Amino acid sequence: MRPLFPLPPETAGRLLDAVGRFSRCRVLVVGDLMLDTFIWGDVRRISPEAPVPVVDVREETQFLGGTANVVNNVASMGGEVLTTGVVGDDAAGRSLVNLLTKIGVSPDGLVIEKDRPTTIKTRIIARNQQVVRFDRESRAPLDGKSFERILSYIRTSLDKVHGIIVSDYAKGMITGDFMDALRSLVSNSGVPVLVDPKVRHIDVYRSVTMVTPNHDEASMMAGIEIHDEASLVAAGTALLKRLGCGTLLITRGKDGMSIFQDNGLMTHIPTVARRVFDVTGAGDTVIAALVLGIAGGLSPVESALIANMAAGIVVGEVGTAAVTAEQLRTAIEEFRRRQ
Repeated sequence: MRPLFPLPPETAGRLLDAVGRFSRCRVLVVGDLMLDTFIWGDVRRISPEAPVPVVDVREETQFLGGTANVVNNVASMGGEVLTTGVVGDDAAGRSLVNLLTKIGVSPDGLVIEKDRPTTIKTRIIARNQQVVRFDRESRAPLDGKSFERILSYIRTSLDKVHGIIVSDYAKGMITGDFMDALRSLVSNSGVPVLVDPKVRHIDVYRSVTMVTPNHDEASMMAGIEIHDEASLVAAGTALLKRLGCGTLLITRGKDGMSIFQDNGLMTHIPTVARRVFDVTGAGDTVIAALVLGIAGGLSPVESALIANMAAGIVVGEVGTAAVTAEQLRTAIEEFRRRQ
C-alpha cells in the first residue's frame, strides 16, 4: 500500500481550487434523518437511589443528526443540498424541518409518516464527557406510499444533481428494494453514488461508486480481523471485490484512511487530526467532503485528502459538528506549509 505523502506541490492548489467550486455543486442526500438532542450539565454527586451520577442540567440544544447531519455538512462546506427521507408527524419532525430551513435546505423532499416517530438521539454531556445516550425510533421499513414518494423525488431531481449520498443508519429507509430502484434510476445518468454503510446491509450496496465503512465495519463485512497492514489489504481487497464498487474507502480513526480502487491502486492517508474530543458524526463529514470533491472534479484519492482534513477538524469539536469551506481552505494551506 503506497503512502501518499509528501504531496506534489500542485496538489494543494488543486484541492483549494476544488473547494472554491463547492458552491457550484448540488448534492442529493438520501437516508435516515434524525434529530440530535444534547443535554448539557455538570456532575457533582452520585445519586442516593442508585450508583449513577446526578447531572445538574444547564442547557438543552438540538442539532441535525444522522443523515440530516450529512446534509448540514454539505451545506456548511458551501454545496447546495437536496434531501429526502421520512419524519414523523410530531414535534421532533417539525424541529428537524425548522433546522433544515435555517441552513437553506428545502424540506420539499421530506415525507411525513403519521404513525412513525421522528428518530431522536438524546445525549447527556457533563464536563465534555457523554454520560448516557437514549434513542427514540422505529426501524420498520417505510410504507409503500412513502417509498414511492421518495423514489419520485429522486427521479425528478436526477438531472439537477452532481452526486448522491446514501447515508444508512439502519432505521428502515435503506433496503435492498430501495437500492435496486436507485441503481435503476441512476444507471444512465452518470451521477456518482456514495454510500455510508451499515454492516447488516452489506450486499445491498453493490455496484455503487464508493462505499465508506469504518475500520470495524470493514473488518466485519469482510470477515477478516484487521490488525496490521497485511490484514487491512486482505480485508479491503476482499470487500472491494464483494461490493463490486469503484472505490472502497476505510476510515481508520487515528490511523487515517485507506483507499482501495478497482484499478488495483491502494493508498493510505495518515490522519491530520491534532486532538480528538468526539468522533460523533465524523463519518457524516467524511462522506460530505468526498462527494463535493468528486463533484468538484477531483479524483477519489484527492477527494479523500479533503475528507481527511475535514475529519481532522470535526473530531476536535464536542457533539455533531459541521466543517466550513473556510476551515478547509485554512487546513489545506496549513498542511502545505508543514510539508
